[in-house]
Amino acid sequence: MVPCNTPHPSHAPHGPLPSPGAGEGDKGAAPPGRRWLWLLIGHSAVGLATAGAILPVLPTVPFLLVAGWAYARSNPALRERLRNDPRFGPAVREWQDRGAVPVKAKVFAVAGMSSGFTVLALSSPGYLVLGSVGMVMVAAGTYVVSRPAPAAAPSADDKA
Repeated sequence: MVPCNTPHPSHAPHGPLPSPGAGEGDKGAAPPGRRWLWLLIGHSAVGLATAGAILPVLPTVPFLLVAGWAYARSNPALRERLRNDPRFGPAVREWQDRGAVPVKAKVFAVAGMSSGFTVLALSSPGYLVLGSVGMVMVAAGTYVVSRPAPAAAPSADDKA
């Protein structure tokens, strides 16, 4: 009988192997193939968010939220970098921690949906399309408006 250098499966540690960069508290880390998919989604969303910061018709923060979601599954360090960004970090943290949407964002979302619906209605797509799109927009608008507003940042007087 020839000795085998490969350990028997019963001697292997139980549970999934941690993914590279996974921390202590990382439950259910994604397998490497899936991890690369999440990274691709995250990087693509950051690219679209960057374009949205330049183009007035493309939103920025929703793409950053998608990036944060994907990075949480692939690279927690990138998620934290996104959450700590000086410009967009506060909005991302408020959404991830409390589900909060700033009032200004709510106004822009409802105004954008209303404008889009008006353009659609003027193009005469038919009652079925108009009704379906209208119901989806009302549902989305209701959801956005029902989210809490972010907590007010403490002023200098409150800290003293």
